[in-house]
Amino acid sequence: MAATVSDVMTRDPETIEADEPVLEAARRMRDADSGDVIVLDNGRVVGILTDRDIAVRVVAEGKDSSTPVRQVCSTTDLQTVGPDTSLAQAVQLMRGNAVRRLPVVENDHAVGILSLGDLAMVLDENSALADISAAAPNN
Repeated sequence: MAATVSDVMTRDPETIEADEPVLEAARRMRDADSGDVIVLDNGRVVGILTDRDIAVRVVAEGKDSSTPVRQVCSTTDLQTVGPDTSLAQAVQLMRGNAVRRLPVVENDHAVGILSLGDLAMVLDENSALADISAAAPNN
């Protein structure tokens, strides 16, 4: 059974520099079939941007698709873990901070991302969330 974040994380996550436009972030999410991108400032992890952030903070507020990612991403109290973090610690961090995704950072660089879906497939493979997370995307 998986013991650390490294055992279950999604490797090589999509990233974007904070000054790039939201349109580019959305394109990267689409191309990677992902719901998030990790936000970087000169290669250093500073935030996360989700498809929900784009819907709520850009579209619903009438902002332009050229809006810089840094203006709409989540950066306050950004929670990250290292690849060697135990799954139990990661679960506690996610639960305690009400987050669905944790960037996995090593030496200030994004090496992965851990999602609720990743955890569901390992911790409760019979759950509905695990079934949905394991299903092939419909394109």
